[in-house]
Amino acid sequence: MTVVDAVQRRVLRVLAVTQVLGAAGVTIGLAVSTLIAAVLADSDAVGGMAQTAAVLGAAVFALPAARLAARAGRRPALVLGYGAGAVGAAVAACAVVLGSWHVLLVALVLFGAASSANLAARYAGADLAHPHRRARSVALVVWAATLGAVIGPNLADPAGRGAARLGLPVGAGPYLLSAVLFGLAALVVLRFLRPDPLTLARSGLSPAVGTKRSMAVWRSLPAAGKLALGGVTLCHTAMVGLMSMTPVHMEHAGSSLRVVGVVISLHVAAMYAASPLFGWMADRLGRVPVLAIGAALVVAASGIAGMAPSHDAPQLAAGLALLAFGWSAGVVAGSALLTESVGVVDRPAAQGLSDLCMNVGGALGGVTAGIVVTAWSYAALGLVVGFTALPLLVTCLFASSQRVR
Repeated sequence: MTVVDAVQRRVLRVLAVTQVLGAAGVTIGLAVSTLIAAVLADSDAVGGMAQTAAVLGAAVFALPAARLAARAGRRPALVLGYGAGAVGAAVAACAVVLGSWHVLLVALVLFGAASSANLAARYAGADLAHPHRRARSVALVVWAATLGAVIGPNLADPAGRGAARLGLPVGAGPYLLSAVLFGLAALVVLRFLRPDPLTLARSGLSPAVGTKRSMAVWRSLPAAGKLALGGVTLCHTAMVGLMSMTPVHMEHAGSSLRVVGVVISLHVAAMYAASPLFGWMADRLGRVPVLAIGAALVVAASGIAGMAPSHDAPQLAAGLALLAFGWSAGVVAGSALLTESVGVVDRPAAQGLSDLCMNVGGALGGVTAGIVVTAWSYAALGLVVGFTALPLLVTCLFASSQRVR
């Protein structure tokens, strides 16, 4: 085993721990934010703005974090993200104590920085990976978030009871726990992510070599890189749009919160749990074919979920599971393809642009989905999502036939 291989194993172990901590912190906050904002403001509209604020915060943070990674490495960028998220979570707890939804929305923008850091961590796992194992390294980091994403929402209630015992509002508890988890993630990165994987990957380059800004990198991306960025963005946008309106669709049939929770939990678990399989496939079959599989799964999922009656929880669960698999295939294969489409110097800028597009796409997907369902129906949303993913599927199939990898 070479020194680089040993460092890569250490990097993956550290990132796995931070993914669990970060994913738990993010999902705890997001599980309660809509409800708490709606209660504080006495407005469902403000409740809907809560998740949008967190998503926009993740998008806003993506490019500055990428610039910091390009200058100083992954470690300071990830520490800044988790640290900012911890501050945002603590301010959100204060907002609950003060009863101010205005402060809460501002805090959730800062809270989104931790979500951005958790997304960016997958690229840190690829910095030192061998090309034939790069997708599996990305997938391993994504997969590590499974535990945190599944247990996170279940910690919100105990955290609320703990806050009540301290004389604080119940709603402050989940945010305080998120702040602790983000703080721990930042400390783990600061202490153990050494040597920095990106700094080591670039160690043989001249320090005089400059880096492009994200938009300049977009203009210089080869066709495969633009396909990767578009694929990751589209799969994420489709996932957020269809998933966000499924609870509303089920509520129309009187489904209980327990049934809705089971369907969404299965969806979240499928998003992360299947990533090692898609990582292995992307390394063995190629990035573009697996990106095509992701697009095909999104198309299939939109048809299955879109045609499901609002009372048919099993069919909706099956559709959302396929949607989650499509997201996983698209993000894992697309991230690996984007990473190897640019030189190591410009990777942070390209990856930051990718995360920016993902988060903006997610926010637009959620808003657009609400408009489509309000104006027409959930079935219409399924059609829109399916037809939106078809061009990606066709493009990937054509690229595969041209041996683009």
